[in-house]
Amino acid sequence: MSAPLPTPSPSSSAESVIVTRLRAAGCVFAEDEARLLISTAATPDDLAAMVDRRVGGLPLEHVLGWAEFCGLRIAVDPGVFVPRRRTEFLVRQAAATTATALARPGAVVVDLCCGSGALGAALAGILDRAELHAADIDPAAVRCARRNVAAVGGRVYEGDLYGPLPATLRGRVDVLLANVPYVPTEEVGLLPPEARIHEARVALDGGADGLDVLRRVTAEAPRWLAPGGSLLVETSERQAARAVETVAGSGLIPRVARSDELYATVVVGTMPAP
Repeated sequence: MSAPLPTPSPSSSAESVIVTRLRAAGCVFAEDEARLLISTAATPDDLAAMVDRRVGGLPLEHVLGWAEFCGLRIAVDPGVFVPRRRTEFLVRQAAATTATALARPGAVVVDLCCGSGALGAALAGILDRAELHAADIDPAAVRCARRNVAAVGGRVYEGDLYGPLPATLRGRVDVLLANVPYVPTEEVGLLPPEARIHEARVALDGGADGLDVLRRVTAEAPRWLAPGGSLLVETSERQAARAVETVAGSGLIPRVARSDELYATVVVGTMPAP
């Protein structure tokens, strides 16, 4: 453990020491991280401990206790999946794809595999009095999501996919967000240590081809979506074609949206209107 660091200003020598340590540990954005650590730490001892944890490989968001997502500060507890910046594209697609349904007050939004609850909280923040429900199988994620989702008046349930949701939501969901795990099992070991070691495997492992959870979500989606409602899932570019086939096979109308800037791929399935 290093000695306590003095509370520095952004231009102090203490910041330079922190930047040097972060760079040596392989942190690509050492200057930005140093500023965040400095601004978050309450005391010099806190700062020293936070730097040590980051140098030791803990994800920056777990060290800070929060992640920035869609302009929000989302609480992220140790072990909970950190919301990725590319997933902001999924939220934007949800808002654009279902603009008609979301324009009215009280649109129903469900966030499956919610992790920290970042997606649901971000989308609810765009809407007018949305009815937000979220679910995750990981108890640690549920505890974390409850803090984030409560801020926008939503509810979080613990359980497997649709299992814990109120039956009264069937046929009423306007937007079904599902940031499912989609890393093939054999590739989980190739992920960066920050994800592989410090995030729950259930949030990463998508089965043999990475699409196991997506298939389960898609198969049940028509029972929950309202006419004209949409399911949105994030996937990889190489999995998109098979994901589209799965969505179409469930009776939803599929399309693919891509962002080259964020390296993001989203598959959208819309429930046909009667």
